[in-house]
Amino acid sequence: MKKLIELLSSHNFYPIMGEPLSNQNTTKLDFSPANAALSKIDLSKTIEFNAYVFGQLISKNKKFGIGGYLEQRAIYGRSPVFALDQLNFRNIHLGIDIWVEAGQPIFVPLPGKVHSFMDNAGFGNYGPTIILEHELDGVTFFTLYGHLMVNDIKLIKVGTYFQAGDHFCHVGPFPENGDWPPHLHFQLMTDMDGNWGDFPGVCSLGELPKFREICLDPDLILSADL
Repeated sequence: MKKLIELLSSHNFYPIMGEPLSNQNTTKLDFSPANAALSKIDLSKTIEFNAYVFGQLISKNKKFGIGGYLEQRAIYGRSPVFALDQLNFRNIHLGIDIWVEAGQPIFVPLPGKVHSFMDNAGFGNYGPTIILEHELDGVTFFTLYGHLMVNDIKLIKVGTYFQAGDHFCHVGPFPENGDWPPHLHFQLMTDMDGNWGDFPGVCSLGELPKFREICLDPDLILSADL
């Protein structure tokens, strides 16, 4: 893991959104319990949730909202997808979300091939998801792109190779994106842990020691200048 972090820290990546994320076009969004405004929203109603997210972007005159890596979130009670059992609840986010209008093109940050893909359908799930496999200096790792358009996975094939900068998918609209306000869930994994077309994007507190070793900070690739 240390070697991979060093490799990623010194690599130049193509901007996933086609343009660098900076203070000029991006603002951080807080979905932790510390954000009292969330308690005033019926998060189970995607239209209401969507109005909140894009109201934040409009009020700050930004194209993108970003955040979430290892954030303990207050928004996952909206779906039973995140309940492991009565004693465990998955509410710690393992990726970074980039909130932006549906249809936003997504670009490959570095050369890689399609490892797997799937429509993880269901309220609160990933919806259409693509996972790419990459290699740097002999080290293999994976990137996950969740909440995409259904059309993005209709023609794609396992093993398809992409160059950095290739346009390969889009931010999907609700409800086909798992019924979320439009955003890209971007995640960086050192190991697929036996998963195919899917990978946990949220974990419980008890699972955190395991997943923080597998799921590195996606900003190593995003390089958001905020």
